[in-house]
Amino acid sequence: MDRSVGFFGSIFRLLSRIDLIMFVVLLILLTLGGLTLYSASGENMHMMTRHAIHLGLSASIMLFASQLPSSFLNRMSVWIYAIGIMLLILVIIQGTIGKGAQRWLEVGSLRFQPSEVMKLAVPMMVASYFSHKTLPPRFRDIFVAMILVLIPMLLIVKQPDLGTALLVGSAGFFVIYFAGIAWKWLITVLVTAVGAAPLLFFYGMHDYQRQRILTLLDPTSDRLGSGYHIIQSTIAIGSGGVYGKGWLNGDQSRLDFLPERHTDFIFAVFGEEFGLLGNILLLSIYVFIIWRGLYLATKGQDTFARLLGGSLSLTFFVYLFVNTGMVSGILPVVGVPLPLVSYGGTSMVTLMAAFGLLMGMRKRKKGYV
Repeated sequence: MDRSVGFFGSIFRLLSRIDLIMFVVLLILLTLGGLTLYSASGENMHMMTRHAIHLGLSASIMLFASQLPSSFLNRMSVWIYAIGIMLLILVIIQGTIGKGAQRWLEVGSLRFQPSEVMKLAVPMMVASYFSHKTLPPRFRDIFVAMILVLIPMLLIVKQPDLGTALLVGSAGFFVIYFAGIAWKWLITVLVTAVGAAPLLFFYGMHDYQRQRILTLLDPTSDRLGSGYHIIQSTIAIGSGGVYGKGWLNGDQSRLDFLPERHTDFIFAVFGEEFGLLGNILLLSIYVFIIWRGLYLATKGQDTFARLLGGSLSLTFFVYLFVNTGMVSGILPVVGVPLPLVSYGGTSMVTLMAAFGLLMGMRKRKKGYV
């Protein structure tokens, strides 16, 4: 009897770190994602089995991450950041090449993307740095934080992977923003970024990356080449109408017109099958998750927890905005998955770990909902 009580007591303590409201909404999103992926994969049970394994692993990591106290994460941030930088350098030296990019490391049968680690390591490092400084930060502190963000960004761009570099940069920038950066410095950073854009376009991008931006302006200029993805995805979303064609009835995906339909362009599959109303429901779920994340961030145990929590929540928004924007034809195609819906183990693990950290760093006090 005592053993059973102790066992259930341990389980209760583990689950008590999980925010029930966030967990339920995430479960709804993952369910919708699973249904959409099943259709997008052509009812491929092998892919769905792997997706289920990814989901189980991600849930376990989320539960583990939720148990880590803020003080421990703060101390470990520099080590996680340093290991992440070393892994990115290792990718450049001997990374595995796939689809023209050198982004992966292989350890036996395990293949993973070290750049995914930096989506957590960078905001953790910057939040840890600011947690030991007086806020709002001085110019020197902002400069150091920007360097901490730029180093991994440049290493990821080298792979090349602009989409992940954008997410990593956003995660670091949001920490700087929440730290209380003065408007004059914020405007300076934005003006500098806009001024550097032409240099990045002409000297920092590969030919295919420049072509993606030009294609955004006129997708019809290369209907069967660089414009094909955008044209087919907008056709799929538009053909769904208000109510959609129904689950498993999307012509664009079922007839293989839509490329990368189970990863980057899965939002088009969802839009075709569930229509405008389905899109509104899906986006509403995402907005609620982002709002709840920001709310949890305000309940953080300390400065580190609040800065990190706010950054993780808004980075989730960037995921959503960039993916839906590129699929809808208002942003260039940069290879950012639809969070917790697209197929991909590393991305799901990273996101679920982020939610675990977010839920675990809140204060425990009466009246908390």
